[in-house]
Amino acid sequence: MFSAATPAAAQWPTLDPYGANDKVAPAPHLRWEPTLALPAVGINAVAGDLATNQPLSLPELTEFALRNNPRTRQSWLAARAAAAGVGIEQADQLPQISGAYAVTRTQQVTNAGLEVPWQTRYGPSVTLSYILYDFGVRAYQIENSEYRLLAANLVHNRVLQDVMFLVEQAYYRLIGNDALVRANELSLRNAATVLEAAQKRRESGLATVADIYRAETQLAQAQLNLTRSRGELEKSRGQLASVVGLPVNRSIGVRPLEAPPQIGEVASSIGDLLARAKTSRPDLVAAEAQVRAAQANAKAVARGGLPSIEVAGGGGHIMFNDNRPAASNYSAGLLLRIPIFTGFRDTYSARQAQAQAEAAEASRDVLVRQAEVEVWQGYYDLTSVGSSISSAESQVRSAEQTAQATLARYQSGFGTILDLITAQQDESNARVQRIQSYLDWFTTLARLQVAVGASDLLKAAGGAK
Repeated sequence: MFSAATPAAAQWPTLDPYGANDKVAPAPHLRWEPTLALPAVGINAVAGDLATNQPLSLPELTEFALRNNPRTRQSWLAARAAAAGVGIEQADQLPQISGAYAVTRTQQVTNAGLEVPWQTRYGPSVTLSYILYDFGVRAYQIENSEYRLLAANLVHNRVLQDVMFLVEQAYYRLIGNDALVRANELSLRNAATVLEAAQKRRESGLATVADIYRAETQLAQAQLNLTRSRGELEKSRGQLASVVGLPVNRSIGVRPLEAPPQIGEVASSIGDLLARAKTSRPDLVAAEAQVRAAQANAKAVARGGLPSIEVAGGGGHIMFNDNRPAASNYSAGLLLRIPIFTGFRDTYSARQAQAQAEAAEASRDVLVRQAEVEVWQGYYDLTSVGSSISSAESQVRSAEQTAQATLARYQSGFGTILDLITAQQDESNARVQRIQSYLDWFTTLARLQVAVGASDLLKAAGGAK
């Protein structure tokens, strides 16, 4: 027995005829070093190309992503594998025929102890078997595979929706960061204007050196904000490239947001949306298909311990290497197979399959409750975000007018540098909040659409699409 006081490496048996222990790290705290060249990481070629000399729209990026995002290919191949599984189960409805060609060389000894000369036999043979009746096991196995195929196809549809949602998120994030860069560029110019005005007042003796320092601090902060926003812009550009299936260093240009989003009302009530999600979301229907598949498998396993009727037959042609004539043999039979005792394997297999079916039901219920929460939150988030856009627009207009009036008063020799800086900060913050409200509207709408599984939720909606 192994002892807890014995070092871990010493507890393993030392017999290692194939040198398996030499293929891993010698100790837990040491790094494994390869002895052969590691395989190179590959990636499939991109299907098609995106235009690089013009801004791209959301539909163009979405169509390209659906063809190149690895997740769509992964789910599609999984569905093809499930389709092949249906064919595998349907194959049991046909006879199983196999052929062989045997060559045997034997030497026997008689009861008297005499050796019989070597004999060489060779020739072809064929066997056939077919299950006539099995209490519906094959039918339930086929039903199980068909429901699994249905679930795989629905999962593929859901993956397409998820990829479109990821593209929308990355697209609007890129648009928002681009607008934030332009807003910070404007804030930087305004800060430079404040510094210039403070310097002129200083030359006229109407400002102190402290005013210059405050203006310089404001200018440095504006420059820092611009640098950070440009970094976020490049990060979001790389994220969008990755989502559509391109390397992250591939530069993608998008059309900027030129107008505020046209806010529309949700066409259905929250109750209708909750009910619609159960029919529109492919993953929910796929979960129900998984339940049906597990139930069919449980029925097939439960009937696996029942008798079955089989028909079997075969034939062969035997030839010898001496002068004896060749001979043919044929056989046919009807077999009643009755499982008597399997060590309780059938009992536990049936229990396992039934538990798996009930677990599939629980997984479906969890997904349904999660979907209801997503629809519920998305509905009220969209309502809140829609009402905040008009407030953000009003706030920007008021902040711009206040900043302009404060700058004019300061340039005329009235007001303080602190009032001017505060007004410009309020203006900059208002612009950022307006950009964020636009971004929240687009992303919240996209989130609600993917939560419901539909894209026609609004009576009228606009935006940069």
